[in-house]
Amino acid sequence: MNEVKVSIIMPSLNVSRYIRQCVDSVLNQTLREIEVIFVDAGSTDGTVEILQEYTQKDSRTKLIHSDKKSYGYQVNLGFDAAQGEYLGIIETDDYADPEMFMRLYECAKEHDADVAKSGFYYYYSVGEEKSIPNPIASETMSHWTFCPATDFKSPMERAAFFNIKPTIWSSVYRRSFIYENGIRLNETPGASYQDASFNFKVWVCAKRVRLLKECFLHYRQDNENSSINSSGKVYCICDEYDEMKRFLDTRPIEKGLLEPVLYRIMFDSYGWNYQRLSDTLRKEFILRFHDDFAKANQEGKLNKEYFEWFRWHMLEMILLKPAEYCRKIACEEKGEKYVPVSLMTGRPLTFYERLRNNILGGFDCLKRHGFLYTLKKFGGKVRRRIQNDSRF
Repeated sequence: MNEVKVSIIMPSLNVSRYIRQCVDSVLNQTLREIEVIFVDAGSTDGTVEILQEYTQKDSRTKLIHSDKKSYGYQVNLGFDAAQGEYLGIIETDDYADPEMFMRLYECAKEHDADVAKSGFYYYYSVGEEKSIPNPIASETMSHWTFCPATDFKSPMERAAFFNIKPTIWSSVYRRSFIYENGIRLNETPGASYQDASFNFKVWVCAKRVRLLKECFLHYRQDNENSSINSSGKVYCICDEYDEMKRFLDTRPIEKGLLEPVLYRIMFDSYGWNYQRLSDTLRKEFILRFHDDFAKANQEGKLNKEYFEWFRWHMLEMILLKPAEYCRKIACEEKGEKYVPVSLMTGRPLTFYERLRNNILGGFDCLKRHGFLYTLKKFGGKVRRRIQNDSRF
């Protein structure tokens, strides 16, 4: 085989229903100089037998058997076995357009990039088959080679970039960059959001990143076994942020710059996790939510500059009155009117107190985000009120 340009790691566990579509899409890439590394974690539904068929037919493929049912462990095994100049990851219930790895590789080589990343499609196969594009870069940004840690002008811009959906499977990574920086996936059990800490580590260390405006990867939404459809694993997202903190602790220079970013994206992730849980699990998780941010606040690690004004207010609820945060979220979900209360006393705010808070919030938003952003947020709020949306 010619020199391997991209090694594509494909972790699998009981995906026989989707595996052929996925593997065929990878083997039919226009970039021929690839190796495909299947890493199976003990499938019992025929997935292994299908993968063995492919390894017998195509010399570019190899099969590794994982002794742990851990997405992170599987991908790390694949990384260790890889020989390519760049690394890619494809989850085996998704599939890729034929030109995906050619475009990513050519972009990475042309610009000497540590990472080249594209958009993706939300793919639905149940009912009417459809792929909805989700680009991650504008025309302007797609012409920019940048360092995520240092090249954004404001804290909010930096936080917004680090907060982009991880999508580690729509990228290629220079193999030497991954190894030299000790970037590994968290090896927690199952497929428990290990992409979160991996993606964070990549952005912390990468010096040259390119984003492509095109979409190539079709990200399946209707696999009932996928982690995106799992309501369990209450604290798995916490494990990921513990891993991010550990990683920053080993890099003091980056920690000083990016620790506030970590806590901003952690707030959003904890909020997302809270909303996907049952009522019983929410009561359990909100305690962890409060404790983790109360500790960060005591240690001076929360920076208001990295939060929009309304998110900072939600964070204050978590710190001062977590039950009020729960009540607000419940009102939003039920479409009921939310009446704010004092976070100190718990009594409902009067009309004039709410008006005063809105005015102060508006001035704060204007000061921190500028006139156009504030006007847009205010206009949206007025429009929702006219439409009798009681969430606001």
